[in-house]
Amino acid sequence: MPFFSLAQRHRFSLVILSLWVIAAFSLNHDAAFNLKEGGLSTTLYKSNPEKSHQTLVTKETANFAITANVRKTVLDNGLTVLTKEVHNAPVVTVQVWYKFGSGQEAIGVNGIAHQLEHIMFKGTSDRRIQFGQLFSALGSDSNAFTSYDQTAYYNTAQGHKLTSLLTLEADRMKNSLIDPQQLASEKQVVISELLGYENSPEYRLKRAVMKSVFPNHPYGLPIGGTKADVEKFTVEQVREYYQKFYSPDNAVLVIVGDFDTAPTLKNVQAIFGKIPKGQYSPDNLITPSYSPSPAIQLQEPGGNPLLQIVYPLPQINQPDVPALEVMDYILTAGKNSYLYQELVESGLASDLKANVASLRAGGWYEILVTAARNQDLHKIDIAVTKALENLVNIGITTEQVERAKTQLTASVILNNRDITSQAMQLGNDQITTDNYQYTENHLVDIREVKPRDVINVINKYLQPEARTVGFFEPTQQTGTNQIKSDSGITKDNFAVDFTVVPAEVKKYLPPVDILPKTGTKEIPQELKFANGLRILLLPDKTTPTVTLSGHIKAGTEFDGSNKGGLASLVAANLMNGTKNKDMRTIAQELAAKGANLDFQAYREGVRIKGSSLAADLPILLLTLTDVIKNSTFPEKEFKLSRQQALTSLDSDLDDPEKIATRIFIQSIYPKKHPLHSFPTAETIQSIKRQDAIAFKAQHYRPDTTVLAIVGDFDINKVRSLIQAQLGNWQVKGQPPVVKYPKVEMPKNVINVNPVVPGKPQAITYMGYTGINRQDKRFYAAMVLNQILGGDTLSSRLGAEVRDRQGLTYGIYSNFITGKNVGTFLIEMQTSPEDAHKAISSTRDLLKQVHQQGVTLEEVETAKANLISNYNISLASPEQLSERMVMNQVYGLNQVELRSFISKIEQVKLSQVNQAARELLHSDKIVVVTAGPPILAHKNIN
Repeated sequence: MPFFSLAQRHRFSLVILSLWVIAAFSLNHDAAFNLKEGGLSTTLYKSNPEKSHQTLVTKETANFAITANVRKTVLDNGLTVLTKEVHNAPVVTVQVWYKFGSGQEAIGVNGIAHQLEHIMFKGTSDRRIQFGQLFSALGSDSNAFTSYDQTAYYNTAQGHKLTSLLTLEADRMKNSLIDPQQLASEKQVVISELLGYENSPEYRLKRAVMKSVFPNHPYGLPIGGTKADVEKFTVEQVREYYQKFYSPDNAVLVIVGDFDTAPTLKNVQAIFGKIPKGQYSPDNLITPSYSPSPAIQLQEPGGNPLLQIVYPLPQINQPDVPALEVMDYILTAGKNSYLYQELVESGLASDLKANVASLRAGGWYEILVTAARNQDLHKIDIAVTKALENLVNIGITTEQVERAKTQLTASVILNNRDITSQAMQLGNDQITTDNYQYTENHLVDIREVKPRDVINVINKYLQPEARTVGFFEPTQQTGTNQIKSDSGITKDNFAVDFTVVPAEVKKYLPPVDILPKTGTKEIPQELKFANGLRILLLPDKTTPTVTLSGHIKAGTEFDGSNKGGLASLVAANLMNGTKNKDMRTIAQELAAKGANLDFQAYREGVRIKGSSLAADLPILLLTLTDVIKNSTFPEKEFKLSRQQALTSLDSDLDDPEKIATRIFIQSIYPKKHPLHSFPTAETIQSIKRQDAIAFKAQHYRPDTTVLAIVGDFDINKVRSLIQAQLGNWQVKGQPPVVKYPKVEMPKNVINVNPVVPGKPQAITYMGYTGINRQDKRFYAAMVLNQILGGDTLSSRLGAEVRDRQGLTYGIYSNFITGKNVGTFLIEMQTSPEDAHKAISSTRDLLKQVHQQGVTLEEVETAKANLISNYNISLASPEQLSERMVMNQVYGLNQVELRSFISKIEQVKLSQVNQAARELLHSDKIVVVTAGPPILAHKNIN
């Protein structure tokens, strides 16, 4: 899948994660479907404040440098090693970056870099075992991705696993096992992945446009490849590329985290130093040639009309790149950006995205516009050209440029709050530019950009004759057809034994270092104000940043059947104007500091996410206070937001995953249940501004609000600031409540196949009602789920359905819990012809675990994995602050931050097997497969 989740709108060109990146899979996957979702989507925008407030911080932001204590070492065999000690948590990340991506592929073998990335997990001559199982046994959060200029493998685990991770990466650098059987299986998986991309109109449009922009260069080929090429890959071809590009002199090893540099480098020398240099020099870059291309016209099934514009740009080390970065922020970063005002506020467009892609051989600037309902794409295209011409004529102000510079600088710092991201920055900089300090040098260059420089690059690169334009016009659809049956007649047994044998894993597992004594985890300071507002504060001096998380009990469960989408519209409109400031002022103040603030509704509440540089925390809190207390829902902005919601709905109804979510939930919960209702065009159109005002007055209350702040601040001063800002927030009466009636399990197997026109890939959700967070079986259920489908390679489901049978790109299970009873869910994607077999195998496995249980070795491995991943999550300020908030929401003491591990450790085999008997059911299950028809005449039992 495109790996944008790593980037979080990390707009910096040098961060390849903002490009079209293809991931192998996600080893530790919380199912993409989540009961917390299902509302209307909202767009993330930056946020920011006024003057400086240095009194709350302990160090100056200017002193923060990503590479301040980075050490670069080059081994005799050419391996570049970058090390950076970060001792805020006992975790470490190990990443290996290869200077090999789709940009080095030849015509006819498109996707071979991505295919090889998959094969690298299939075992080595020394370890004939799926490497995902080894990483899982180590409790490592491991993954990989392929882009144009690189393939990267990354692992984040507890610090004492460092030597083990190095050993595994060195093994597969030299000894990867590439045999016919493994390649045949993994080719099926890759084809399943590619079919999943084909479900997206954005993907199909970009593929067509890029092919036109780069007709004779690998940058014009899709990173993941094409089905036609993948089917033809031979073992000899894959081995040839492995031998050419997987060598130490073509790689960068990055280690960031809690370790000591000197002994670690000795370890690296001992483990990697014996690997010989490669015999091939892959540094010959072909500079792309550009020529004007006719417009691309796609008329296919889809949700929304799309406009894609691509302008060729120079390679990453060219002097115009800093001005291009500033230009991008001025044009498209947030509600205060120039093109947002020209296209979205005018009603022409519903959404706008853009990115500067600066690569080793060349680059491009891409703009993607989602048209508003009933708007003509050609009219939007003309508006873009005219807007750029007008901007050149009226000029760019110093204020716009300075605001963009601040946003760029803050973005880099905020996106480097965790060690995995820091290592990503270092690895990408070294691979793409041969200089791990590129980002910091680039920021220095950006500070020198003047308004005339931005005008110059617009005139130089963004000319109409230089661009390639793509139009995606959805063909008329009659709606989604549903094929449903309540019982089945066929049963297949596709495998005899689904068990992943822990003893086999242990045989190949490298030894780990001695676990050091861990200190006691600090517990957040809890504050409860007289108005019921709950605040959690946890200082962290690691970076000069602050991270804010929050929850308000104002979720979509309060929508009701007639106002589906109301809670999401309210959350989306909070930042659109208050009694004190209009939308543009709010956006401008946040953008001036590079801060972020966002509200998004889900089933049980509204999530608040915010971040800023430490010095700007007062502005972040002032903005938060103003919008939750004083929002006014201006009519113009409200109507625009409602129109965006309708456009988003059109997109959702073209997305098999979103449709599967909707049908799955509505097949489990009856019509009068709070979870049954979803937005429709009729309900969204019926929502008026007064409805939003009334909903906000009723549900946005201090006594249902929890806020958590993690970061570099003085705890007493922040407490006083919050008291001054929110202590006087008052409402009347008791908080509204919604009743969740008990829902019975399905009486048999219910199969539903919503058919979405034009989709080659099927998305299947299987499940039923589950447990809530306070259920006494929760911790045993977490261990059970980790064994069953907690990740896509080491779990029983992953090992059988994905790895052995090659039926799916990814399969996961999850107990989705909340304050109320949630669901048990299994999610997978398959080709339509494989759906029946994959569903049958999954149900067979469910039955086996229900009847026979799991083994003690599996329980111990799963517990170690959960504990390790929990410790890793606490090293991320975003995940830590969200855990703090949700522990409070679920009625758990904040000591849960410390006691979660001991509760997992105490889970017994008997408890897990009891949970399997009580919570896993193969014959009482809802099965929803959305996308193409899946042999509807053949029911599944």
